[in-house]
Amino acid sequence: MSKIVKRTLEFFELFAEHKRPLSLSEISKLLDIPVSSCHDVLQSLLERGYIYEIGPRAGFYPTLKLDNLAGKIAENDPILMRADMALRELRDEFDESVSLAKATGASATYLIVFEPSHALRFLVHIGGQVRSLYATSAGKAVLGTLGPEEREKVYRTLKLVPFTEHTIKTITELREEVDRGVERGWHLNREESVPSATTLSATFVWNRTSFIITVAGPTFRMEPKLQQVADRMLQICRGLEAPGMEPASGNTRPRRR
Repeated sequence: MSKIVKRTLEFFELFAEHKRPLSLSEISKLLDIPVSSCHDVLQSLLERGYIYEIGPRAGFYPTLKLDNLAGKIAENDPILMRADMALRELRDEFDESVSLAKATGASATYLIVFEPSHALRFLVHIGGQVRSLYATSAGKAVLGTLGPEEREKVYRTLKLVPFTEHTIKTITELREEVDRGVERGWHLNREESVPSATTLSATFVWNRTSFIITVAGPTFRMEPKLQQVADRMLQICRGLEAPGMEPASGNTRPRRR
């Protein structure tokens, strides 16, 4: 990544983390970059209206310009426009965490996250990466999007470090689990990455790109509705995958791969 681009992004991430105005010296110290380099980036952001000075010696803070631009971008994001309502409905129907990730090779980035009403929840963060290919349902779904040869190459690179007593222990187990998930159309993580947490993931392809929907919650809430969640996810995936169609709703029987 370009150094200038990296530093600019770090500026905004720093303000998001600290949630208060920061002085030039504070920014320089927190980012561990020279004051002169920090000043150059800051001046450019000031000139473009992305940051303003609170007052003399009072520090700097981002304006709403970035937020306004992000809003316009999000409003016209083709995949967000296509999936937003369906995923909100999925969250509302089961009241569990729902996320959407875009798969790229052997990794995936979260694009949408909807939180449930429950205090006990399992969340990922927008922009974050799928945490584990072998211990999460989203990770298994990523593996399922790869061709057989590419999948085998990835298997050879994995070190199956256990997160819980239920984490898959061998590549043979993982291979069988991923193949089973591909066959039925959805992947399962039953307390393999986090104790007492169960997640389900299913994929759809749109514009020649694989996307992963995940529903996550405590096992005691997820277990009784496991198949119901899986069927509904498959139904939504097939609707999102169909060109020119809205996600399926109602009692239409989901079509399995």
